[in-house]
Parts: sequence; C-alpha cells; structure tokens
Amino acid sequence: MRFIKQLIAVVAVTVLGSVATDFVGGNGVLALVAGLITATLTLVVYHAVVSRTENRTVTEVSHAGAARSLGLGALIGIGLFSLVIVIIALLGGYTVDGLGSPGALLGLLGFMAAVAVTEEVIFRGVLFRVIEERTGSWIAMAVTGLVFGLMHLLNPNASFFGAIAIAVEAGFMLTAAYMATRRLWVPIGLHFGWNMAAGGIFSTEVSGANTPQGLLDATMSGPVLITGGDFGPEGSVFSIALCTLAGAIFIVTAHRRGRILPPRHRQQVPGDSRPVLAEG
Repeated sequence: MRFIKQLIAVVAVTVLGSVATDFVGGNGVLALVAGLITATLTLVVYHAVVSRTENRTVTEVSHAGAARSLGLGALIGIGLFSLVIVIIALLGGYTVDGLGSPGALLGLLGFMAAVAVTEEVIFRGVLFRVIEERTGSWIAMAVTGLVFGLMHLLNPNASFFGAIAIAVEAGFMLTAAYMATRRLWVPIGLHFGWNMAAGGIFSTEVSGANTPQGLLDATMSGPVLITGGDFGPEGSVFSIALCTLAGAIFIVTAHRRGRILPPRHRQQVPGDSRPVLAEG
C-alpha cells in the first residue's frame, strides 16, 4: 500500500509539471522555471510521502553532500556522452555546422532537470527500492531497467533496439549508481548531465523524443549502430559499451561497500533471524 501511495504522489507531480511545461511552450525562461519547480516539488513530495508511509529518515534525499553528489553525477554524465560524441565524430557520424539556439538552452535546462529528477525518483527511489526489498538487488535491477527501457517506446522516434539500449544504459548504470551510494543525488546528476549534453550542448536527439535544437547546429549521419539513427546516440553501440563500463564500476563499488542485497529470504543478520532492511 505504501508503494502505491508513493508512486501516485510522485507521478501526480510529474504529470502536473508536464502540463505546465507544455503550457509555457517555447518560452525559455518560463520553461526553465517550470522545470525547476517540477524537480523541486517532486523531491519535496517524495520526502514527505516516504517519511510518512515508512516512518523513517529519508536518507536517499538527505541534504548533506547533495550539491557535491549532484555535481559529480553531472560531470560523469557530460563526460560519458561527450566521449560517445567524440568517437562518433571521429568515425564521420557527427559534424558541427555552427551555433544553434543558445536561448533554447534555458528551456532545455529546466526540462532536463525535471526529467532527471522525476524519472530517478520514480524508477530508483520508488520502484527499484521497493522491489529490491522483496527480490534483492539483481532482480529489481532487471525488472525496473526493462520497464524503464520499454517506457521509451512511447517516444515519437522510438525503436526496439533503442529501448533495449536505454534499459542497459540507464537501467543498469543509473541503478548501479544508486546501489553504490544508496542516495538519489548521483543518479539524478548523471541522468541530467547525460541528457543535457545530448540535447542541450550537442543538439542530438534524446531517446527519440523530437528534442529541440540546443547550443550547436549539428548533423548526424551514418550507420544506425554507430549514430543511433532517429533514436539518437543513446541507440549507439558506443553508448551501450561506455555506460555498461561505468555501471560495472558502480557495481564493484556497491559490492565493496556491501550494498548489494540478496533476496528477502536471505537478508539476515549473522546470528539473527530478522530480515535486514534495505538501506535508504
């Protein structure tokens, strides 16, 4: 029951934020404000509903070190996507023709902030965390990653391969980042940095969603496996490879910190028959 309450509360904020973003249209300043308000309200509502339904300190969104973790995640996301673009460009699949629409950067900044926060809160904060308590980390990662990937089939330029790529890249890497830290800040920052680099800086398609042009006026062409085609570079084999590598590093970190949970029937404290609760 607590799971349903948490999901409904967060999804409600997400829907209202989406309506507000559509309402302001192409106004960059208003889109920025709408996106930041949506992101903030999502975190506030999540904290409130989880605190009330689970009667605990909501450590996964605690303020301590939040800015540093967000910044670290954003740098990793920007760095990973930039590396993907460099590889594609070296293979002749990405060229810059000039400046695009610097003003659109404001709107994309707000939009990407809202997307990063709402999706991470829904998929890692609610779905993964609750499923993990019952099935353990691995099954929860597989289930939520698959759902996250398939959700992107709803986008206008979606492809099945692109959805599977998202399931691997985001479902694995972002979940692994949460497992390693047991907080939402690094996954949120990573998600935001990746999307902002893709749409806001390099002006590529993001998950086949008809993303507006960002800072650069750029062209992509070449084999779909290299460029990702209409789905965008997230459908590139290079994105899959680099995000899998990053996810593996997070998994190793989670393992070393003892943060990978077994199924519930095996979650026991030595010498105690009581189940160990998932951290965060």
